[in-house]
Amino acid sequence: MSLAWIGLGSNLDAPHSHVERALSELDQLPLTRRRRASSLYATRPVGPADQPDFINAVAQLETRLSPLALLDQLQALEQRHGRVRERRWGPRTLDLDLLLFDDRRLVTPRLTLPHPEMVKRAFVLVPLAEIAPALVLPDGRDVATLAAGLPDETPPTRVSPSMLPQSR
Repeated sequence: MSLAWIGLGSNLDAPHSHVERALSELDQLPLTRRRRASSLYATRPVGPADQPDFINAVAQLETRLSPLALLDQLQALEQRHGRVRERRWGPRTLDLDLLLFDDRRLVTPRLTLPHPEMVKRAFVLVPLAEIAPALVLPDGRDVATLAAGLPDETPPTRVSPSMLPQSR
């Protein structure tokens, strides 16, 4: 079994519901089970500011899938949530990023591991440090130190269930 770390995000159509449902649906992927998941976090968008804030989380999976097969499953899950790719870093119903896969380094046209932007993103590092503070990246840097050292002016805010709009 391999360990994979997935970043989840949404900022359209009841984003908290998309993220919560996706966390459950990750456990239904073939040859895969969810081991743990972070709290939900509210974060400002990266890139175009003319969009709503995001709800983000991170999950750890155990899987027998290869990295590219897991990526295919994640993209299919995004499509089931109505994901439309109109512009880079634009609004979306669901975004699933394969952040880490064991300690593999991989560069293909479809996938780069570790995710090349993850060490710059508080919305990834803060929830990742919540559930795996001792995690060390393939380059030897530890997640907790990276999360604590981010210069982000608006860090993610943990969202309690009482802060979220009620689903209908």
